[in-house]
Amino acid sequence: MKYSNYIGAASALALIIFCFVPWVYIESIHATINGVNTGQTTFGSPAIIHIFLSVFSIILFVLPKVWSKGINVFVVAFNFAWSIRNFLLFTQCQMGECPEKRAGIYAIILLSFLMMVMTLFPKINVEDKISE
Repeated sequence: MKYSNYIGAASALALIIFCFVPWVYIESIHATINGVNTGQTTFGSPAIIHIFLSVFSIILFVLPKVWSKGINVFVVAFNFAWSIRNFLLFTQCQMGECPEKRAGIYAIILLSFLMMVMTLFPKINVEDKISE
């Protein structure tokens, strides 16, 4: 694909932005939780890893080297696995109460998946060098 590197980098940038958008709302404690600010919960700050991996993958998307595309597959796969982990952790029902899912948690998974697809189809300029 001709624009896969740019689409992947734009998806990574959008993922960084969606780390600051509300992920879930927990009614019992009246808290809207995003990836950076989890409030009164013990979830920590899972978006820090998303931000780090996304910045690293943007650099790897932009570099026109074959080795960077191979490393990027691993980085983006870990980012996708981390987004699934966050979805399962943040949306699980505890003590009979289920959090209300917001758009941010769905966007994190979709953007991570889009990044994963774009790493599988990188545009690499390959020169024919035939030795005679």
